[in-house]
Amino acid sequence: MRMKTMKSCLPGGLLLASLSALAACASPSAAVARPAPGLASGDTSNGADNFYTSDQVIVEKVVFKNQYKMDVVGNLFVPKGLNRDAKTPAIVVGHPMGAVKEQSANLYATKMAEQGFVTLSLDLSFWGESAGQPRNVVAPDIYAEDFSAAVDFLRSQPFVDKERVGAIGICGSGSFVISAAKIDPRIKAIATVSMYDMGAANRNGLRHSVSLEQRKKYIEEAALQRDVEFAGGETKYTSGTPETLNDQSTATDREFYDFYCTARGHHSNTTTHPTLSSNTRFMNFYPFTDIETISPRPMLFIAGENAHSREFSDEAYRLAGEPKERVLVPGAGHVDLYDRVGRIPFEKLTTFFMTNLK
Repeated sequence: MRMKTMKSCLPGGLLLASLSALAACASPSAAVARPAPGLASGDTSNGADNFYTSDQVIVEKVVFKNQYKMDVVGNLFVPKGLNRDAKTPAIVVGHPMGAVKEQSANLYATKMAEQGFVTLSLDLSFWGESAGQPRNVVAPDIYAEDFSAAVDFLRSQPFVDKERVGAIGICGSGSFVISAAKIDPRIKAIATVSMYDMGAANRNGLRHSVSLEQRKKYIEEAALQRDVEFAGGETKYTSGTPETLNDQSTATDREFYDFYCTARGHHSNTTTHPTLSSNTRFMNFYPFTDIETISPRPMLFIAGENAHSREFSDEAYRLAGEPKERVLVPGAGHVDLYDRVGRIPFEKLTTFFMTNLK
């Protein structure tokens, strides 16, 4: 992992969410983001449509407090024509680590609202429009709290059934929603998509490629950076990849670059880089410990058959209690399931939540 200063994904300062970075709307009148001009189009095959909107859904920006009295900003998606005198099931949707709600989470929230659910995408604290200083801080306990705060908000809505609230966590948010669900039984059904265990990914790397010596060196580097920042020095950011692709770039680099640094998925409100001095908090993050205690609430783990991150969904599925299900999407990679509508199994997600939030 290299220290980096934050830069934009716009031309002249390309940056992306790489493997180590992972950290990587509906009504037209609502706060619907569109990609910045001047970027390459990216690979939009298999129906890639990160900025999808729907005339079947009404979108409203909402702000609510977590238990730390921090503002959490989200988009509330309500099916058009919803009978607000009835009680409707609801779903919280969390974005990939280092991303914002406009990247993947809004798409999932829109698609599930089209199926009749009330949905809420949110920016995790320290990211996007949500509160938290300094920006891009790693705080896994607060991230998990944000999911519970979103449940607080949904349960307060008169048209939401308090006993039928579920959650979807995409990429790093998959591990945060598991962490939340272990201590929040109000989350009645949990689905993860392209999940990253952010703790294991930072401690061990993919396929345990990081040695203990490498880990200790990184921890020391981050700790010394605290001294610099305490004395008023420059904040450093970590987990960046080269600002341009070259013949040394890995397949994973290219996969994230094609989403975060092209018009396919770029958003100006994130650099995807966490702060170096805080990123080591992931070393103490063990979301799969006691995952079996979520049972008998159902869990669904969706991953691409060829995803570099598949090991995390496989491990969570192995450890989870019943009922549980794992779905492997044939031929799909990790980022494919961020926005490729032709590959994302929305029918499976719909069936899962209709069955378990009944």
